[in-house]
Amino acid sequence: MKNDTDRPLFEDISVTGWVLIDKVKALIARGNVRRLIVRQPNGKVLIDVPLTAGVSVAAVLTLLMPMLTAIAAMGALFTQFRIEIERDPTLFDDDRSRDR
Repeated sequence: MKNDTDRPLFEDISVTGWVLIDKVKALIARGNVRRLIVRQPNGKVLIDVPLTAGVSVAAVLTLLMPMLTAIAAMGALFTQFRIEIERDPTLFDDDRSRDR
């Protein structure tokens, strides 16, 4: 039987325009994120990326950068983006202040 520490941890962060790129880079680099979902203010999903421990940060960022740049450029149209984060509890370092 699994205990409660095996369940994923969820967090929402709101960011604007170009801050989106830096925030996603930082979250991926931390290495304890299972999935990232970027949404428009109306809730429409722009990016939904499952991440695994075996995927390198460089590979993920190389694939996401064109999309993230285009989405950040839309920042003039959409003032806030919402990043939904699913974290791996076995890798969670309990220092969420760096993500804020």
